[in-house]
Amino acid sequence: MNWTEVTIKTTTEAVEAISNILMEERCGGVMIEDPKDFLFQKKNELDWDYVEEEVFNKSGQDGVLIKTYIPEERNVLELIETVKARISLLPSFGLDIGEGSVSLSNVNESDWANEWKKYYKPTKVGKKIVVKPSWEDYEKQEGDLIIELDPGMAFGTGTHETTSMCIRELENYVDETKTVFDIGCGSGILAIAAAQLGAKEVVAGDLDEVAVKVSKENCEINHVSDKVVVKHGSLFEVVDSKADVIVANIIADIIKILAKDVSKFLKEDGVFISSGIILAKIDEVCEALEENGFEIVKVERLGEWSAIVSKLK
Repeated sequence: MNWTEVTIKTTTEAVEAISNILMEERCGGVMIEDPKDFLFQKKNELDWDYVEEEVFNKSGQDGVLIKTYIPEERNVLELIETVKARISLLPSFGLDIGEGSVSLSNVNESDWANEWKKYYKPTKVGKKIVVKPSWEDYEKQEGDLIIELDPGMAFGTGTHETTSMCIRELENYVDETKTVFDIGCGSGILAIAAAQLGAKEVVAGDLDEVAVKVSKENCEINHVSDKVVVKHGSLFEVVDSKADVIVANIIADIIKILAKDVSKFLKEDGVFISSGIILAKIDEVCEALEENGFEIVKVERLGEWSAIVSKLK
């Protein structure tokens, strides 16, 4: 089926009214791209550290894009004329519609469903680990450890800087004698990597039930379910022992909180690999780790992100 993508450029003030018009005209769901959603007026400890700049570049900080999709069986031109006419009336009700422009483009459903796949190719993340989507062929090289992972509902495909830095450090510290805890496991990629690297036992945990479900499925696909136990909950809820390696790819402020208690779950000569830290917060995280009995072994930087390797003093 072919669809028409309708894009309306407007203002934050007019979003609700225009969205209602589209719904009343039976356009189905709407997608809103509003950069102001990311301009936090008051940051707190758990706000996101970083928002991709692409969101701002698409429409500018003063512009909002509203998108909806109309199936080919409807009279698109007639519908759009009605929508345009209703939008043009909004200023008379005191609403600033900004540019108020309406543009159209065609989308083929089959292309739509598969177009995104071209961005995901087999990627060698470290010296050994190769992350491969299921639809791509890859000729295994000597020493390769392949993780089959498709982009989905949980974070972590291996291509993001934070994930790749964690995998590289796991390669440095994991062998068949090590127990590994993966805190905030997302897609399960780090737990799977630890198992592929030979860890004797891996425990993965996440507060998001979807992430737990996805991690379990990915462990089965990669045949490591016998080594990896995936649980729902925080560090304190998912483990009752100590690990040789703990890895946490989260955000800086959560790592600072974890620093207070993570030592209780780490063996005397254990290593804590933390990532998801923007460059501006490296010093804060290092300070928090040092205040809680850790020695900084390495600070790795990649793009706008960093990973910190530490161990107990």
